[in-house]
Amino acid sequence: MTLKKLYELIVKLGISRDPRGVAMREYFSAIRKEYRGLRGVERRYFDREALTNPFSDTRILYGDREHRVKKILVGIDIEAPEILLADKIREKDGLDLVIAHHPEGIAYAGLAEVMRVHNFILQKLGLHKEVVDDFVKERSNEVARRISSANHSRAVDAARLLNIPFLCCHTPSDNFVAGYLQALLDKSKPKKVGDIMNILYKIPEYTGALIRKAGPKIVLGKAGKKAGKVFVDMTGGTEGPKELFARLSQAGVGTLVCMHLSEEHFAKVKPEHINVVIAGHMASDNLGLNLLFDKIESVEKLDIECCSGFERIRR
Repeated sequence: MTLKKLYELIVKLGISRDPRGVAMREYFSAIRKEYRGLRGVERRYFDREALTNPFSDTRILYGDREHRVKKILVGIDIEAPEILLADKIREKDGLDLVIAHHPEGIAYAGLAEVMRVHNFILQKLGLHKEVVDDFVKERSNEVARRISSANHSRAVDAARLLNIPFLCCHTPSDNFVAGYLQALLDKSKPKKVGDIMNILYKIPEYTGALIRKAGPKIVLGKAGKKAGKVFVDMTGGTEGPKELFARLSQAGVGTLVCMHLSEEHFAKVKPEHINVVIAGHMASDNLGLNLLFDKIESVEKLDIECCSGFERIRR
């Protein structure tokens, strides 16, 4: 398939697993309305990709959209060293495309924009809209400030100079892992925190991570404690507002299952007596990518080389 078709398929699949569901129509309606109201410079430089792609952290970063794609190098993080590696692989065995999970370039610069999905997720858990809107906006602004000073273009420039097509796929993949684990845990109805761990241990990506000492861990609570209502928090760009952990507790959440937790978030959740299971960042990213690629390869088989923390596991 072409790079354009692959990109469009990734976006389509990401939308199919988005927690907003039919509310995505409202999102696109709001974006189109915003665009129609713009004039001058703001309209000229509006990110038109947003009219069809709701994931600001997923973009074709470099390459001809009609370029044919068969052999791909996939990694969790792709930066200049991995682009150089791709060039060596291309020189030896051929290579059509590099795919990163974590965003680079314009997708990294726009990461905070995708965080609006937290509004829907938290409201669905029972939190009040006004409270959620305020704190998610504040958290999004915090993330935007943090990444604004970064050199976003290093890896993209390396790909351009070596003429290597480059794509990143973040939230579509995270939607897959979040939906998969939430459905699995809802169906299994774990009674204890230890039961959640046992469920994760049966998933190959987490089993492999255990061997590398990067597997699931209980960071708050104990295996014998009641799990209660389990909330899988693994999509929305990055961690949501740390100020809302108290509200989650009030909404009945007993256990939080997430990829990672910053020290600031850990300090806020600790007093709320919520159990926290860290499933593992790289392992969870692997699971999301593998679930996504399973769907992609049901359309067209790809020759996938793995690097930078990614291991292809087919189901």
